[in-house]
Parts: sequence; C-alpha cells; structure tokens
Amino acid sequence: MASSDKDVLVGSLAGQTIGDGLCVLPGQGNSLAIETEAGIVVIDVSTPRHFDKMIGCLRESTDAAVYAIVYSHGHHGYNSALDLWQAHNAERGDPPPRVVAHRNLLARYDRYRETADLQARMASFQFPIDISFRDVARGLKLFDPTETFADKMTLVSGSRPVELIWTPSETDDALAVWLPEQRLLFGGAATPGLTIPNIGTPLRTQRYTMRWADSLDTLRALEPERLVTEFGPIVEPNSAIDEMLAAMSEALRWLRHSVVEKLNAGLNEGEILAAMDYPTELFDKPWMLPTYGAPEYIVRDIYREETGWWDRNPTTLHPAAPDDAQHAVLSAITDRHAVLDRARALAEQGQPQLALHVIDLLALAPGDDPEVAEARSLKAELCAARADQVAPFVSRSCYESSARLLEDGSTSWTAQR
Repeated sequence: MASSDKDVLVGSLAGQTIGDGLCVLPGQGNSLAIETEAGIVVIDVSTPRHFDKMIGCLRESTDAAVYAIVYSHGHHGYNSALDLWQAHNAERGDPPPRVVAHRNLLARYDRYRETADLQARMASFQFPIDISFRDVARGLKLFDPTETFADKMTLVSGSRPVELIWTPSETDDALAVWLPEQRLLFGGAATPGLTIPNIGTPLRTQRYTMRWADSLDTLRALEPERLVTEFGPIVEPNSAIDEMLAAMSEALRWLRHSVVEKLNAGLNEGEILAAMDYPTELFDKPWMLPTYGAPEYIVRDIYREETGWWDRNPTTLHPAAPDDAQHAVLSAITDRHAVLDRARALAEQGQPQLALHVIDLLALAPGDDPEVAEARSLKAELCAARADQVAPFVSRSCYESSARLLEDGSTSWTAQR
C-alpha cells in the first residue's frame, strides 16, 4: 500500500522453496504454502495485487489442489484476495478450500466493518500513497472464515501433520503453524523478523506486552528446528531460535517491569519516556531493531494498559472546543513572527522536534490568517525533517502524511481526501 511496500510488507523469503513441498509465495509477508496428503495449505493469500504472482509461483512447484487457506491473523490485506483463490479452485474443478482462522477474528472483522472509514483513514496515513482514503477502503475487503478454533487445531493429519496454535500477540486472533514431523514453525505475527515486536504503534489498538511475551514462551517450548518469521529470514537451528524467542520475551518483560516501576513512582507518560534507558544487551539485537516498531511505542502501550486517558494536565480534563482554545492561544500571542522565527532558529540548529513544539502555538489555530498559514507550511517542513531523523517506518509515515495534510492547509483528518 505504500511507496516503500517493497521494504516493509513483502517477506524476505518471497518465491523461495524452503524444503520438500514447502514454498514461500510472493505475498504480503512470508506467505507459506505447505504440500500435504490432503492438498496444499496456504498461510495467508494476501491482496488481489499479489494474486497472479502467488498463483504463478505455486503452480510452478505443484499442481495439487488448494485444500485449506489459513489466516495467520486478522489484519487487513493478509487475506483480501480470498475470493480470487476460491475462484481459482472453482476454475480447476477443485473443491472449495477450507478457510480457517482463530475464533477471535470474527469479532475483529465485525469491528472493522463498523469502523470501515476509520480503518481506511488510518491505513492511508500509515501507508501514505497518492490516492484517497475511500479508494484505500475499497481494497480492504474482508472474508469471514468457514471454520474457527480456540486454542489448538489439527488441520491436517497423515505423514505431514499441520497444527494451528493460538498465539495472541500483534492481534488477539494471531496463530502459529507447527509441522511437528519437520520441527518447522511458522511463527506468524508473533515473530515478525528483523524488527522489534509491533506493540503500541501510533494508530493501532493495544497489543498487551505480556500476552505477546507469553506467546513467545509457548513457541519456544515447542523446540523447533526451523522458524519461518513473518517478514524476515528463516532462523535455524534450535539454539538460534531458542536464543531469539527467549531474548524477545525477556526484553518485553523488562519493558513491563521498568514502566510499572516508574508508574509506581508517580511519573507520567512523558516523564517515563524521557527516563527510559534501554539496555543494549536486550535491545541491540537483529530481532529488536526499530525498523517498523520502536521501544518507545511499547512503553506507551504499557502506560496505556495501566492508566486512563487523562494526560495529568488539568487543562485537558474538560477542554474547550479545539477552535475556541486555539483562538484563545492565538489571541495571547502579540508577536506571531517571533514564534515563527524561534521555530525556524530551532530547525536550523538541527532540533526540528523542539521547533514543532513551538510552531504549534500558531499552526493548530483555525482560519487562514497569513501567519497561521505560514506556520502550517513550516510545520510541514518540520515533519519532513523529523521523518528523516526517526527509524521506525510507522513514525516516518505519520510525519510524511501529516506534512501532506498541512501542505493542503489543514490539521484535521476530516480534510483527508
């Protein structure tokens, strides 16, 4: 969905055969095709734009029927091409595939349907492309599974059993796929690959750090010999997998302990973020890189778990309407050019974040006063500068999308195209 999709959403194993009857299809993430006695089991059939390449890759390796399609988790885009795969079976004269997911996915899809425009707005912000959010919405198709399970499910028996294990992590409907005879584990959303667990991202609901840590421990207990991550490479042998899963769990548990300790001391969110010192022995690891998520995101998610919505500033308890509040702030500024000049000076000193704090005195005001318009334009430049400074993909996208909105003269998502 984004201009940088190739870096973020495509699995690094795309198109590779990773064993006898095991192929990673070129979809969103490492979409795994498993040949069994019952037929092909496909984990995630991705989006319509992936369909032709995925089918082409599959049919280069086997002519067997697609027996089952498994949803690794319920996020948009991972299975929005289901109807095309069903049509593929029908055209070949094959039976309809079983469509299997964790039972929590049904409630997720109900919520996504209820908040369809919001989901599209958030997606277009997080994955900025030059189309309207309503065009994005048309691509966020949802197809309910035909079967669900609770904790574990044996999908296929025989010489290559395929087992599904509930591993709540990025979502509460995430699952892992376990091939016990091959000791091969498809970790799904619980094991993203070369990035820190995707907890607490700015535009997503809570993901519960300790729940994710518990799921990592569950996967570790299987003692796999090969691990297919969601986006990254295969991890092997067992010693490397064990180190990775144990260290990820330990880091998440350390974050929880550290944040709760500071909460108990009375610190607010900003104070906790400023006080965090992430130990290199836990966070300077290939699987903890801030390429998509970030440690700061996880800190904020843990904070959100244990506190209410209030930011502890009494001004925000019962606020005035945003336009009225910003008009009042604007009326108190006798020299608007001094605000603009100070923000520019901070930017020139290489401190665009401080400049953003200053420019908001003007940039958030409604109307089209010349100084306000100039402030919005400067804020767009500052957002672009911040996008170049931060590592997480999601943060970069949010800065870039905010800049685009500001360039159009607005700070409100109601102005999204």
